[in-house]
Amino acid sequence: MSSKHIHLKMIQGVINRFSHNSFLLKGWSLSLMLAMFVLAVKNSQLLFVYLACFLVIPFWFLDGYYLYQERLFRKLYDRVRKLPKSKIDFSMNTEVVKTDEYTWFKAIISKTLVIFYGVISFLIILVIIGIHLKKGGI
Repeated sequence: MSSKHIHLKMIQGVINRFSHNSFLLKGWSLSLMLAMFVLAVKNSQLLFVYLACFLVIPFWFLDGYYLYQERLFRKLYDRVRKLPKSKIDFSMNTEVVKTDEYTWFKAIISKTLVIFYGVISFLIILVIIGIHLKKGGI
């Protein structure tokens, strides 16, 4: 196997790990949010909903970080793919592919994350309204 193929395989392994971590993070965030909803509705306590509000933000930001890193490594993969075999140095440094066109903030507000965490945030708001209505507060 050539050095270029080995380097590309290394980068692909990192991309796969970031993708898998993002998938697991979405599963954990959904599970925790649903658990908070069940506790909030069962006990009619807003404390659990506020805890869900507090938890959704770090999950969203961390998922955005994983997406950002994954995209940087995809750019690195594309760069290495185009390099001649003599220039392969097995570097995993993504600084060479960083640009202002794609940032961590842009990853956070990407369509996939906004839809996923937006739905969770919308559900949190609905649960808050539902508990207030149940208690006769609105």
